[in-house]
Amino acid sequence: MRTAKDKSLPSAPSRRRKKVAAPRPRGDAATGGQGNAASLTDIAYGQLEELIVTLQLPPGAVLSEQVLATRLKIGRTPIREALQRLARDGLVNILPRRGILVSDINLRGQLRLLEVRRELERLMARAAAERATEDEVRQFAEIAEGMRKTARTADDLTFMRLDHQLNALISSAAHNEFASRSMGLMHGLSRRFWYHHYKEVADLPLAARLHAEVAEAIAARDPQKAADASDRLVGYIESFARSTL
Repeated sequence: MRTAKDKSLPSAPSRRRKKVAAPRPRGDAATGGQGNAASLTDIAYGQLEELIVTLQLPPGAVLSEQVLATRLKIGRTPIREALQRLARDGLVNILPRRGILVSDINLRGQLRLLEVRRELERLMARAAAERATEDEVRQFAEIAEGMRKTARTADDLTFMRLDHQLNALISSAAHNEFASRSMGLMHGLSRRFWYHHYKEVADLPLAARLHAEVAEAIAARDPQKAADASDRLVGYIESFARSTL
C-alpha cells in the first residue's frame, strides 16, 4: 500500500483507456514565471480536474504537491489551492497524516447526487433560456453543433470537454449564483462516473444528442423546451448509472 510519503504517482487503471494528454499551461504557467496567483490556481484546478475525471489520476491515488507541481509546471501554492477546491468538489480527500487521496467512485452516492441534479439542472436550463445574453446564445449554438458532430464521430474526449463547457455556460447564463455553486459541486463527480463506465454501458451518440437538445433549446430562448430537454438528459444519465450495477 502506498503512503503519503511515496513521491511517485500510481500507474493507470488496468483497463485500456484512451490516453488523454493534460492540457498545457498557458501564459506564465508555461514559462515558469510568477504570473497572477488566481489565474494559476484556475489553470491548476482545470488540469487536475481533467486528470482525475479522465482517470489518469485514478481513485485511491496518493497525490504529492511537489510531484504535481513538477508534472504541470506550476508552483506548489496554486497546486495546493487547486487541491483544496477539488476537495470541496469531492474529487480528492485531504486526510491528516495520510496525505491527499483521489476519492473513490460510489454508485449510491451518484444516484443521490442525481436526485438533486435533476431539480437544479431543470431550474438552471429554464433560467438560462430566459436570461442568456446574445453572446451566450451564440455559444450555446456552437456547443450544440459540436455535440451533434460528436454524436456522429463518438469522440469521447471532445464529448467530455464540450460537456464541461456546456455545464459552465449554463451556470453563467442562468445568473443564479446559489444554484451555480451547488451544481459546481456535482459536475466533476458526474463526469468522472461517466468516464469510468461509459465504454461498458453508455450510448455516447445518444448522450451527445441529448446534450445538444439542451443547448439548442436554450439558444432558441425556449424555457419549457429547455426544462424538458434537461429532464430527458438527466433521465438518461440516471438510467446509465443504474445499468452499471
